[in-house]
Amino acid sequence: MKKDDIFEFFRRLAEANPSPETELEFGNVYQLLVAVTLSAQSTDVGVNKATRKLFAEVKTPAQMLALGEDGLKAHIKTIGLFNSKAKNVIAMAEILVRDHGGEVPADRDALTLLPGVGRKTANVVLNCAFGAETFAVDTHIFRVGNRTGLARGKTPLAVEKQLERKVPQPFRVGAHHWLILHGRYVCKARTPECWRCPVVDLCSYKAKVLEKGAKPEAAKKPRGKKESKP
Repeated sequence: MKKDDIFEFFRRLAEANPSPETELEFGNVYQLLVAVTLSAQSTDVGVNKATRKLFAEVKTPAQMLALGEDGLKAHIKTIGLFNSKAKNVIAMAEILVRDHGGEVPADRDALTLLPGVGRKTANVVLNCAFGAETFAVDTHIFRVGNRTGLARGKTPLAVEKQLERKVPQPFRVGAHHWLILHGRYVCKARTPECWRCPVVDLCSYKAKVLEKGAKPEAAKKPRGKKESKP
């Protein structure tokens, strides 16, 4: 995708949604960190359902330690991998209290040293809580980046590096959200809804679905003679 097309791509997404935000619910930076950690291999809807009562009770790492691992599990048992996630969240709280005065560090290296926090989670927290120009590449962004030609790469890190290099101002802080929301609601995995996509003419995807109810071109069986049986 050319430089001018990339600018226009984000301009249109920004016009449709001027103030994009994460769909995870949280009240402070610590709750955001916990929510993002819990969201791995889970939906935001499922995480929000589990954390509403949890976050009414727990607002700090110290309060999480007071709740304890079993207490946390009782709140998040509907979330996938809740046993290992609970263990990580409690261990994370211990480190935040011990080494960071109960505060969430605004530093990627420090964040990724926390149990259960990888580069993607760190990037989400830095972007949503601290306004950093980071690009957390989840399955949606990975798909949209490769499918549209915006940022192609064989790994999430490769796509992230492409986005870091290509996304222009003033869209760098919001790009993460626009791409996730676009992938979640328009550029869907199985059948992209190209017929209502605001950037369809800028996209290099060949199997566009330009009519509602149609199948992607790549999914259609090629016409031709059947091979004769030997």
